[in-house]
Amino acid sequence: MRFLDNAQISQVIRRIRAAVAHLPDPSVTLVGKKWKSPYLVLASCLLSLRTKDETTLPAAERLFRLASTPARMVELTVAEIEKAIYPVGFYRTKARRLRDISAEILARFSGQVPDTMEGLLGLKGVGRKTANLVLVEGFGQYGVCVDTHVHRISNRLGYVATRTPEETEQALRDRLPRRHWKEYNALLVVWGQNVCRPVSPRCSECPVAGLCRRVGVGTHR
Repeated sequence: MRFLDNAQISQVIRRIRAAVAHLPDPSVTLVGKKWKSPYLVLASCLLSLRTKDETTLPAAERLFRLASTPARMVELTVAEIEKAIYPVGFYRTKARRLRDISAEILARFSGQVPDTMEGLLGLKGVGRKTANLVLVEGFGQYGVCVDTHVHRISNRLGYVATRTPEETEQALRDRLPRRHWKEYNALLVVWGQNVCRPVSPRCSECPVAGLCRRVGVGTHR
């Protein structure tokens, strides 16, 4: 199989950008745009894990009305956080994690979310996906956030050939033009939710169908 080159992936990104212009951004991107707070981006990232956007954003807004800083978050009880974020997935575990991470940020970073990959990964419960997303959406830095949509679609397009999200991140860092890094996750998340779905993607209405290699695609519409 011949892989997409960088000129082709740039064309793909332009077409997807135009196609999703009328659709809402992912919840964490919306939080970054509205509140412009790395801490609230981090909090919303933690809430979003294994939770749909339509649940994450209202839960985040309820929580932020109670606490918008690490200092305020640690003043809440775990039960109060649980009540605010329910029904996000694993809300009890996430409530404890939010409180613990807030305390850690206060103790180790004087209440400021670290703005480096190393610092973010040093926070308990923060992995590379969350760290990259905080760097991009919270600090406006360049990062390559790879979730299930980015991993699946990057491989399906035939731009990378990887087995894990970690491998996909490294492959994209090596191949993807840096100018696309900041928007790549948000675009592919929206695209994956609406068109390039895991099962039976909507290839017949896809504006990049002529460029896509459809790797691993069986049934499609």
